[in-house]
Amino acid sequence: MTERTPRLGRLRRMVPEARSGRTAGTGAGRPAEARGGRPRRRGAQPKVVALGGGRGLSASLAALRRITGDLTAVVTVADDGGSSGRLRDELGVLPPGDLRKALAALCGDDDWGQTWARVIQHRFTSQGDLHDHAVGNLLIVALWEQLGDHVQALDLVGKLLGAHGRVLPMSAVPLELQALVKGHDPERPEDVDTVRGQATVALTPGEVQSVHLVPNDPPAVPEALAAVLDADWVVLGPGSWFSSVIPHLLVPELLDALTETKARKVLSLNLAPQPGETDGFSPQRHLEVLGRHAPKLALDVVLADEAAVPDRDSLTEAAKRLGAAVELATVARTDGTPRHDPELLAAAYDRIFRMHGRIGPWR
Repeated sequence: MTERTPRLGRLRRMVPEARSGRTAGTGAGRPAEARGGRPRRRGAQPKVVALGGGRGLSASLAALRRITGDLTAVVTVADDGGSSGRLRDELGVLPPGDLRKALAALCGDDDWGQTWARVIQHRFTSQGDLHDHAVGNLLIVALWEQLGDHVQALDLVGKLLGAHGRVLPMSAVPLELQALVKGHDPERPEDVDTVRGQATVALTPGEVQSVHLVPNDPPAVPEALAAVLDADWVVLGPGSWFSSVIPHLLVPELLDALTETKARKVLSLNLAPQPGETDGFSPQRHLEVLGRHAPKLALDVVLADEAAVPDRDSLTEAAKRLGAAVELATVARTDGTPRHDPELLAAAYDRIFRMHGRIGPWR
């Protein structure tokens, strides 16, 4: 066991205090309920932590907020492109873009929620320096500078939006994603190069072999660790596999928490390979890559869309090697695009929580 374990032990003892101080969303101020086999009061909802970044995490959050009011998003902070990259380079802040997208996904379906979701996602169009900056990015960074506290600022934005949950960064320092890529230079298809930056990794024409973070031992946000340790369910994915999903497993303290937590863990697979990053990947190869990056991490359920799994037996075998069962469901939109339908995905998560949960009923 690493020297980080004592810190996780202290966090586990502090979980009720860490959780009860929340201020954002409909789950604000909910007292942390004891685990350890003690019965949960009837009518309680599952405590869910969703890990990821970008549109994949947003899809999960839009679904999960429909079935639980106790929801925490833990978001990767390695983005270096677009508005986030410019703010990161100019001000030395965490990239706010994926945090903003998560907050927008947690907005309600009423007029207030949808208005604020549109506002924080709005991008300026101009010939000057404001071009393509998102309003929400500027708001988040302004509050970071005003308050000097990443978590407090994000909680305040969530309260303003009426977000149905909490959004946390996975680390308090900006991270650089680096990848070993075979054939990144098309003229040298057999060479393996180090590719730097999330935006570059996501678009590489080569084959990503592995990824790592710089710094390689970044500090995890304590509130994120506390949420994972206190969760009933942890949801990982869908999303960009190498740049949004796997990075959470490269933060040592966060991986320790994911390994130690009593929460059950569900991995939600993508509907299609991502051009550039996972071209040609089968569903089972996604699991194999994740297992190589975190060999000690066990899962409980792998969720996949029925239409996206051509070889069910191979996926089942790959899932077994991670300790997981496979759940197939129709979760894609009906318009033919590789996007998750929030209602269908919510129904799939709800069924998994009920069928595989240790404690129930949730409602």
